[in-house]
Parts: sequence; structure tokens; C-alpha cells
Amino acid sequence: MGSNCPTTLLRNVVFCYNKVIHLIRDVNTMDEMNILNDILNKTKEELEKMIPVNVMLIGKTGVGKSTLINNIFREKLAETGIGKPVTKHLRKISKEGVPINIYDTKGLELNEEIQHEVRREIDDEINRINNSINDKDLLHVVWYCINAQSNRIEEYEINWIKDLAEKIPVIVVLTQSVFDNSKEMEKKIDDLNLDIRGIQRIIAEPFTIGDISIERSGLRSLMEITYQVLPEGVRRSFNNAQKVDIEHKAKEARKWALGYITTTFGIGFTPIPFSDAAVLAPIQVGMIAHITTIFGVKIERALMTSIVSSIGGITGATFLGRTLVSNLLKFIPGAGTVVGGLISGSTASIITTGLAFSYIEVMKAVAKNEYEGRRTDNEEIAKMMKSELEKQIKKK
Repeated sequence: MGSNCPTTLLRNVVFCYNKVIHLIRDVNTMDEMNILNDILNKTKEELEKMIPVNVMLIGKTGVGKSTLINNIFREKLAETGIGKPVTKHLRKISKEGVPINIYDTKGLELNEEIQHEVRREIDDEINRINNSINDKDLLHVVWYCINAQSNRIEEYEINWIKDLAEKIPVIVVLTQSVFDNSKEMEKKIDDLNLDIRGIQRIIAEPFTIGDISIERSGLRSLMEITYQVLPEGVRRSFNNAQKVDIEHKAKEARKWALGYITTTFGIGFTPIPFSDAAVLAPIQVGMIAHITTIFGVKIERALMTSIVSSIGGITGATFLGRTLVSNLLKFIPGAGTVVGGLISGSTASIITTGLAFSYIEVMKAVAKNEYEGRRTDNEEIAKMMKSELEKQIKKK
């Protein structure tokens, strides 16, 4: 009797049905603890693979370097006690879990003797770093900070910026750019035709003058200029460390997610019935870990447990419901394999797309809370993940 007879097809349908029932039970009783551990471990691995971005800040005492550091980077890196001396006038600020090293100068005062001493120390250190065999030590950018309210740039600063720009990309940062004279200061520096990568006026933190409130400004632009200057290999690290532009993190996360989505389509398109599910999980775990490191937020176990729990039922039901159709078709000779593979591949990419874009929205909310000093409610985030995931899957 041929394989296309009703009895044979019925047996295949029953076989497929029983397989799907078993898969449903497996998904509904899946070991969420293992998945959770996989995500947390993979996130840690992804973070450890990041090459730290190295930023040097140069400027006189009181110019606002610490204020700038704390307002553009997460984790309050310029707090007292963080950082270790490199030389008498230079300290290296770093913190576990944040892929950035900040070299902060001090003692750059008006006294000419001290100016020469500081410059000599820093130039020697830059030369030492640039001659290092360890690429992780290389300086990627200098932020040369000048107080815009001073309305002047001294000759020794002009000469130093010229020398620095021959070795490292330099961005001039005009701090405390509250008044109109900051625009004049910007033009004055621009007219010098220095070989720098940009001039950015900033107000690092909001303050009040009388009845007038002045908000932060210029930080996103400084972040974007710096991002474009940096080598490709450390841009992700810089994006992880910065906290002023959450949408920039989301944009990068969406770009990376597309690669995972394409991969899952290829895995779903397979002639072997029911082989898809076991392969998809590690890819989706890797994607979630990758997105987490892009946002650079603190992921507590309780929060990730809530997110994983909210994912399970929705993706399991969607994947298995469509798998029933695609895998039945895979048993039909000829076109069945192709059509079934297309359905299964599209299902896999739908699930991964939904996971990616809903998780990115969740990470945006978590990041916003963290950077603004608010507590993230795990139950609220779990509901948001569930709602976003349902919304994303219904679009398909």
C-alpha cells in the first residue's frame, strides 16, 4: 500500500499529534531554572568578551570632569574612592561590569611649572600606552574639557591639543555652557582650525538660576560624536557604559537581533520533523544575553525569573501550534518538506522576532528606571514582557 493512502496518512497524523502533545508537556514543564542560569551565564560571558573603551579626560580642576563622567556614564564612576593613581596627576577609573576605563587628570592649574609637570607626565603615559603590546590598553579618545564661562583658551592648551591630536582623536568639550558666550567660545576654538574631531558645548546636570531652570544639554551629541570616532571593536562597550541615549542602545540591539532572526529561520527550515525546538533555545538565550549586555543594566535574578516565566507560555503555544502544521506537512512526500520547512522557518523567526523586540522594549524600561534611580518592579516588568510579546506575535 502506497505512502499516500488514507491509512498511512492517518497513522502519520496520529504519530505527529502524539509528538506535539509530548512537546507541549515538555514546554509547560520546562526547567526554567536551567534557562535562567544559561541566560545569566551567557550574559556574563558576553560582557567579559567586550574590549574596554579607554577615554582620557584632560582639564583644569573645577572644570566639571567628575560631573560629566557621572552624568554620561552609568554606575557613578567618578564617586570618591573609585579609581587608582597611575601617576601623580593621573588616575584610572574603572569598575567591574562596566567595560570602560577613564583616565582623569588632576592638578592642571595656572601655575606654569605645574602645567609643564602635568603635561610631561600625561604625555609620557600616553606614549607608554601607545607602545604597549596589549591592544586593550590603547587610548581611544581624549575629551579636552574647558570651562565655557572662562571664555578663553590658553596658548599652552592650544599647543597641547595640537600634540594630542597627532596621537589620539581629540574632542573639545565646553563645560558649563549656560550663557551665550559659550557659542562665542566654540567659534573661537573652531577658528583655530585644530585637527580635532569636534567641539561640543554641554550642561552636564540641571541647575536653577533664580526662577529659571536649565536642563542638561549636549550630552547625547557628545556621546554620538565619540561613538563615531571610536574603533568598531569598542563601540559596543561605549554604548554599554553610556546612559544618556537609551534609544541608541535599542537601535544597536535591533541591528544585532536581525542576525539571530535570520539564523532561526534557517534552523526552522529543516526536513527532520520536530528537530527545531531543541536547537532554537540556545540561539534565543544567546540573543537575550547579547541584548542585555548592549543595554548594560543590572539584571537581578528575580527580575530575569519573572521575564523567563512570562515568555514560556506564549512562545510555547505559538511555536507548537504552528509546528503541528509544518511537521505534518514534512511527512508528505515532495512538496511537504519544502512547504513544511517554510512554515516552520517562519514560525521560528516569528518567535525570535517577538522575543527580540519585546525584550528590547523591556530593557528600555529597566534602563530608564535604573538611570533615573527608580526601582524596577519585577511583576510590572513581567506583565510588560507578556503584553509586548503577545503584541509582537499577533503582528505576524
